[in-house]
Amino acid sequence: MDKLTEIMAHKRREIAPLIRPVALSELEQLNARLPAPPSFAAALRPADGTLAIISEIKRRSPSAGAIAENTSAPGQALRYQTAGASALSVLTDEKYFGGTLDDLRAVAAAMNASALQKPLPIIPILRKDFMVHPFQVLQARDAGASAILIIVRALTDGEIRALHDAARAAGLDALFEIHNEPDLARALAHDATIIGVNNRDLARFTTDLAISERLIPQFPKTVTAVSESGIHTATDAARARAAGAHAALVGEALMRAADMPALMQSLRAAQPFGRTRFNSI
Repeated sequence: MDKLTEIMAHKRREIAPLIRPVALSELEQLNARLPAPPSFAAALRPADGTLAIISEIKRRSPSAGAIAENTSAPGQALRYQTAGASALSVLTDEKYFGGTLDDLRAVAAAMNASALQKPLPIIPILRKDFMVHPFQVLQARDAGASAILIIVRALTDGEIRALHDAARAAGLDALFEIHNEPDLARALAHDATIIGVNNRDLARFTTDLAISERLIPQFPKTVTAVSESGIHTATDAARARAAGAHAALVGEALMRAADMPALMQSLRAAQPFGRTRFNSI
């Protein structure tokens, strides 16, 4: 059994006692009751032309092991906000990544509180988890997320459709995560408007930025492109930009950085080189 299959099997068992039918009307009503979240989609296309950085709060991972086990999620979120992050990614999987849904709630509360204290924007939050059921979308909206993750290769077309419909009903964006051409074709068939290329193979946990360089140029121009994993330096960020990425999702490098604000700025300001984007679709 590869690692992604193992993780998805665990996630299905974990949420089985919690899930219940969730009608789109229930999600629409929840969305109407709650304040509108900041737009994840808009944050990934900065007006100043820099690379948007989705800064991830990541205590550990199956590939890296312990990264920063005792990190306060809201504390790290505020540090990212001050350093210029465009969006946040909050891992809510506990077994493999050390996160919880309470982390998401705490980060959303910290963002709202900070808006009253200093002139910084409330930045949108991605719920980073292994989503399989609309009930998890309801949890995400209730906890303060702006977007959810849909891992294409881990789901059936029926599950993708249900999650995407639920996200739209709840007023959330969806980041479709892909790793190869068949994943891309499936994401586009489901009308994905934000697609992230995971440079890490979740089956074997090997990482290669060349995957973004191969896949992002195939995106339609209307799709917002995100490069995920394997981005540690300004040179890596420049490669992602050259491939056509509008944004990069960065976790481990920022969590480990001795000078995180300086690294954040260097990633945001990275200029493309060596390759130019083309569109074959």
